[in-house]
Amino acid sequence: MSDKTAVLLLQMGGPDSLDAVEPFLLNLFSDRDIIRIGPAFLQPFIARLIAKRRSPGVERKYEEIGGKSPIRELTESQARALEDVLGDGYRCFVAMRYWKPSTMEALAAIRREGISRVIALSLYPHYSRATTGSSVNELKRVLSQSGVQFQMMYVDRFFDHPLYIDALAEKIREGLNDFHPLAEVQVLFSAHSLPQSFIDEGDPYLDHIRETVRLVMERFEGVTHHLAFQSRAGPVKWLEPSTDEMLEHLAAHQVKNLLIVPLSFVSDHIETLHEIDIEYAQEAHKLGYSRFRRSPSLNTSPTFISCLADLVRRVEG
Repeated sequence: MSDKTAVLLLQMGGPDSLDAVEPFLLNLFSDRDIIRIGPAFLQPFIARLIAKRRSPGVERKYEEIGGKSPIRELTESQARALEDVLGDGYRCFVAMRYWKPSTMEALAAIRREGISRVIALSLYPHYSRATTGSSVNELKRVLSQSGVQFQMMYVDRFFDHPLYIDALAEKIREGLNDFHPLAEVQVLFSAHSLPQSFIDEGDPYLDHIRETVRLVMERFEGVTHHLAFQSRAGPVKWLEPSTDEMLEHLAAHQVKNLLIVPLSFVSDHIETLHEIDIEYAQEAHKLGYSRFRRSPSLNTSPTFISCLADLVRRVEG
């Protein structure tokens, strides 16, 4: 048995080809931790209908960003960078909630290396039952079904970790440097949305998002900032304001230079590369913004990787 510790990075995943879009969506809409569609026994059938209806439009979006999601490659790069920082006593693995490598595949790889001590590290900084909660529930289901015994530890949030805040601030400064030094620039944080009902039922996601924004903006005295929410899906009430509504509001108030900061995402994927970089950028052009930019995603930022390393070392005590 190996004396190494496995670090299992938990991420959402994304389709790795256009053919994978529909099955990816099926996995997503089948997850009752994210969305409950009718009684449980009907959800797989309804999820198939939704996935089939939505997949053509989603495929077109993936075509425009290269034909697939980059999230697997980026997460594996984060895993390699983290392993380099942690050193010889650790091996890093990746588990994608809705695509490959699956949680089961990741645990099988850990077992093949003879590792029994596992730290499950969620790559969602802000806890929600729809993200970290779903990934951890899936991990526990697979563990219970496998009968294999691992010594498990969990890191399920890091929204206020100083190095995470440092990493975000570095990317914001990088984004601000893309504007004229004398330009008056406002900052718009855009977080992934969540049904309002989740917050009403006690989900801490919104509080975590707001605290991250507060801590980051302590580094940018005098800069005006806003918070909005993107990536709605379905007819339920979502967190407000939406990012597209906020773009209209700011344009109506004569804001001309805007830096949008993707929040709750730690790597590039369709929400940054298409929703922000293409859809919102086109809308900003129509609304008359002089300059609309996005701050770079964290990806393999050395400061962010140092944050993940610190989280691993802390949980081990």
